Amino acid sequence: MEFLIEYASFLLKMVTVALIVVLTFAGIFASKSKEKAGDLKVTKLNENYETTKELLETELIDKKQLKLQHKEKKKQDKLSAKADKKAKKQNSQKTEDECKKRLFVLDFDGDIQASATQALRREITAVLSVATQKDEVVVRLESGGGVVHGYGLAASQLQRIKDANLPLTICVDKVAASGGYMMACVADKIIAAPFAILGSIGVVAQIPNIHRLLDKSLVDVELHTAGKYKRTLTMIGENTDEGREKFKQDLEDTHVLFKEFVSSARPVIDIDAIATGDVWYGSQALKNNLIDQVSTSDAYLVSHFDSADVVSIRYQAPKKLAEKLGFSVLSALEEKTSKWVSKLSQYKGY
Repeated sequence: MEFLIEYASFLLKMVTVALIVVLTFAGIFASKSKEKAGDLKVTKLNENYETTKELLETELIDKKQLKLQHKEKKKQDKLSAKADKKAKKQNSQKTEDECKKRLFVLDFDGDIQASATQALRREITAVLSVATQKDEVVVRLESGGGVVHGYGLAASQLQRIKDANLPLTICVDKVAASGGYMMACVADKIIAAPFAILGSIGVVAQIPNIHRLLDKSLVDVELHTAGKYKRTLTMIGENTDEGREKFKQDLEDTHVLFKEFVSSARPVIDIDAIATGDVWYGSQALKNNLIDQVSTSDAYLVSHFDSADVVSIRYQAPKKLAEKLGFSVLSALEEKTSKWVSKLSQYKGY
């Protein structure tokens, strides 16, 4: 029995040591190695739609009727192929006007940090490399907002599409508020579901402060800065009225920039009336000119299946070492370790 206990203790120690070694090397490797390219997944939504349609027809339609439909479809396909072959003989290269329109569909699911921007920028770069002015970019956007600089960059990425003279449509099925709406208003056309939430054109910030608790515990906190407004409010130091006023002024300045951005992108909006931080549902947002059409993204895409090639573009980041090994918990620890090592090796005083 003692042998088993000692053996189990030995195994536990070995596992602990192995985890520490793996985490250490994973962190160092992640911080020092060059960024690897991910994969770009391209899905033709038209084909998925046709496959689903055919499956349902097989199950629901009478076999004789289905056989007649398939016969008619083969006939139409044969005629279409013959016409295409004839057209190729007459002109081996199609002009841009003769090419079928393409809808490039991108998805943005935003968190507080707007982390999806990293994938969005790669997807947009890929689309711009092949798209023509006859094509259209559709972004299915879902976000309740987040940090100013994160969503500012995300909106700037969408602006690249506009600068390339490509039509940009934003579809909102659930929510595009605050930073999410900041992104949406860049589009030529905003489409939202009837109960999607839009708006929240405002700025918010909150900072917990435990100074009084530390003061009761006889804990002193020293904060030294070079620059009068390097720190206005802190979590552990004693905040001043002057610092609070400067902090509030910074929020007001940010709000002014937000309002100017929205007003410039959508001049039809009465910015003073809607920039209160309030939100509206899709049908209400239409009345306030926050959107251009009430519909779901599914309905919009399906309406283009007959006239255009609808293609989903999605960038998938390369897997981390721990994810390749199949350890989800280890993956999270690896990410934390990587950030810690990166801060130690690339510390900047900001």
